[in-house]
Parts: sequence; structure tokens; C-alpha cells
Amino acid sequence: MGRKKKGAKIFPPDITESQLSGGEVHYLWWFIQGSIMTPSIRYRLRRAWGFCGRHAWCAILVEASFRHGYMHGPAILYEDLLHPAIPALGIDGPLKNLRLLKNLREKGPCIMCEMDLGPETKGAASADRVERGRDPRELRVFAQSTQTYWEKTICGRCLGNGSWPRCRRHLMEDASKGAIGSLLPHQDLLNHIFQQITLYARSFRWECRGTDTEENKAALISAVGWCSGWQPLLSILGMK
Repeated sequence: MGRKKKGAKIFPPDITESQLSGGEVHYLWWFIQGSIMTPSIRYRLRRAWGFCGRHAWCAILVEASFRHGYMHGPAILYEDLLHPAIPALGIDGPLKNLRLLKNLREKGPCIMCEMDLGPETKGAASADRVERGRDPRELRVFAQSTQTYWEKTICGRCLGNGSWPRCRRHLMEDASKGAIGSLLPHQDLLNHIFQQITLYARSFRWECRGTDTEENKAALISAVGWCSGWQPLLSILGMK
């Protein structure tokens, strides 16, 4: 990926437009080994609402591939990321749209974009590791097995079907146009996703093993979609 010009905001291409590079797989391999829990990394992820759209789904794809769908790290991460989203939507009054923009705006860049990790970057990962990291089959299995639940939460703008749910980015877009009505449906939806992902994250504890449900797992897909947008996943699944 080319160097970014100062002041420019460049969004990397979708996963289906350009598969994961060796550099992206190499970084995400180490990310899932432990960097995901590093306090400084978690702080930066909180400020940016996770990764950009491409890298958010790249991270989930790599995690699913190497962990065979055992999504412990992402469940804890997205429970953490969604926690401040509930009060962020709990606003009303004449300045609601402006306040919502302020609450939902990223306060820092995508970590991987800032490192210029894009489709052309090379890394030290072996060819076998890169090939496995690019393989979307485990993500497809995870997503398709839980689709009954998460498909109800897809952003209508991302899907292009006119339904009312909104991802964070499109909720901001509506707010910038002063087009936000009641935030209560959005807050209720996010509350439900948060409750379900909390149960999913808890299910990885030894004393809670075996308590996870398909609805709990689906909340991880919904959480990534809400934070970073749905387009990459919809493309991977052939839904758009």
C-alpha cells in the first residue's frame, strides 16, 4: 500500500477486491497470539472503534482460520469496544445529531492503516501461513451457522435494502445530514448485541464452558459490522 499523503484519509480496498497480503497476515498472526490483549493496543483500538472496514474483517478472517472458529479474543475485544457505544447513543435534544457525531467519531486511526499494512505489503510469514491466513472458509462457516440472528442487524445502507439498522459509520452519515429521528431503536439493538456478546465472551471461562449459543456467536458478527461496516463480510458471503 502506498504512503499516505499528509491529511489524506485512504481506505484500503475490500478483502474481496484485494486478498490479504503477506504483511497483513504476518501482523494479524502476532496480533491473535497476544497483542490483542496488550493494554496500549486495546487503548488505541477503543479510540478508533476497532480497525477500518477492511482490517476489521481481515482480523476476524485470520482469527477464524487459525483458531478453527474459536473466537475467544475477538469476543472479549468487541465486548470491550461496544461497552461505550450504549451511552454514546443515549442522547436526545436539539443538538442530538451533533452530539452523536462527536460520540461516534474515531479519535485515532486504524492501527494497521497507520502502519501502511495494505494489499501490497510483504511480511516474514511463510507461504503456508499466508495461504492459511487468507482462507475464508472458517469465517464462512462461522457466519453462515449464525446468520439467522445477525442478518437482522445488518446496516440497511451497507446492504442497500432500505432497512432501518445502521452501522456506526452510516449512523454518523445520517447524523451529519440531520436525518436522525429516534435513537431508541438503535440503542435497543446495540443493547441486545452487547448482552449477547457478553454471554459469548463469558462462555470461554472454564466454569461457563458449553453455555454459548448460536445467538451469542452471531453477536460477534453484528458487533464487527456495527463498528466497522458490513461490506467486506457481505462480499465474502456473496450477499452483495
